Amino acid sequence: MSYKTLIGLEIHAELMTESKIFCKCSTEFGGDVNTHTCPICLGMPGTLPVLNKRVVEYGIRAGIAFNCDIAKRTKMDRKNYFYPDLVKGYQISQYDLPLCKDGAIKIETDQGEKEIGLIRIHIEEDTGKSIHSNDGGSLLDYNRSGVPLIEIVSQPDMNSPEEAKLFLEKLKATLQYIEVSDCKMEQGSLRCDVNINIIDEDTGNKTTVTELKNLNSFKSAVKAMEFEQKRHIGLLEQGKDTKRETRRWDESKSETILMRVKEDAADYRYFPEPDVVELDIEKDWVKKIKEDIPELPHVKRERFVKEYDIPSYDAEVLTSTKALADFYEETVKHTKDPKQVSNWIMTDILRRLKDEELEIDDIKFTAENLADLIKLVNGGKISNNIGKKVLRTMFEEGKDPNTIVKEKGLIQINDEDKLNEIIDGILAENEQSIIDYKNGKDRALGYLVGQVMKATKGKANPQKANQIIREKINNY
Repeated sequence: MSYKTLIGLEIHAELMTESKIFCKCSTEFGGDVNTHTCPICLGMPGTLPVLNKRVVEYGIRAGIAFNCDIAKRTKMDRKNYFYPDLVKGYQISQYDLPLCKDGAIKIETDQGEKEIGLIRIHIEEDTGKSIHSNDGGSLLDYNRSGVPLIEIVSQPDMNSPEEAKLFLEKLKATLQYIEVSDCKMEQGSLRCDVNINIIDEDTGNKTTVTELKNLNSFKSAVKAMEFEQKRHIGLLEQGKDTKRETRRWDESKSETILMRVKEDAADYRYFPEPDVVELDIEKDWVKKIKEDIPELPHVKRERFVKEYDIPSYDAEVLTSTKALADFYEETVKHTKDPKQVSNWIMTDILRRLKDEELEIDDIKFTAENLADLIKLVNGGKISNNIGKKVLRTMFEEGKDPNTIVKEKGLIQINDEDKLNEIIDGILAENEQSIIDYKNGKDRALGYLVGQVMKATKGKANPQKANQIIREKINNY
């Protein structure tokens, strides 16, 4: 049998405005509970919302970046439902006249470029946060209530969890590049819901769409989609179907868990928000926003190849996130050696970040520190191997490389008199290696250089050691 997976995503991204969508309360993450609140975002009777213009601007900026049609006229609507962290009993969102419609995000798959359609991007307010205690009670923190969001809704154009991951990565990188959201999933500023079902292409039978909620990382989202993909195929093979369900991912059990069954479509009783006037979006304003949009990932990638003369693959990786691209450029600014910077980041730094599941923002040292390390290696003050050891210490302790080299006495030995003395001792102890090298065994030279590095604890200049050993053997 041949099965086709259909995946659509709904992404909520908190916007990086200083104040909330309808009041002047701070959007800063991490404040004491219920301190970033006022009568407006607490939904007190008699209060009136005032729309934050910057929220509309950021929504338009996202729409332009994703090639959407920007509305000429739009409005806010009341979405009515009950939930404890929804202070007013309704959410101010958008319904039939979203700020942005259509659009697309292109991803690079193994089969080539694929376009994932977007249905809409609209602006809305976030809800509060429920905090559940071990004794079964719940507390509510309304600091997040009224924080501005954009909701991005895709077409069900993704046919595998891997495609969905590529889509999410591209979307996240773009939102960061255009500086509308920091997309920190651990802080809840980027949240993803998944709609997934399976079609039997031989019979046309298909499962009912399952909604996956509360996915707090791309890794969890992919695992949940893979689980649901197998579960839905199993249902088709058994001749069964599922009701329209909402499920959550249980990391400890590595499976999705039923949250609720939807017998009917939710009736949110949308109607226009009477306290917020309709908006007429002027063409000149949209044009100015478009002109002011920061450099997009694909543009930066092309510039890196041209300006820094690095391979396309390196440029692709280095521009995968705005933070990484900024770190690269800042390091280059201090070294004027873009290829060496690319080498260090692409190998040692990214490997360490992957092993420890860190982001570039999490490291303890600065771009200037990395530049100083590269200059120490390029200037011959430390060897490349010593440089890698220094980098490990930088990761662990956050110290600058010059301090580490000074404290640990790692300056490279370039003094020829000292190297001659060390090498004479090594050669005296390894006459067979001299004979082997003269007989054409090149490995013998590498062994002798290795003995010098061992004797000097890696501090000898390997190029000079190699040269001196050759000269001495040739004179034997």
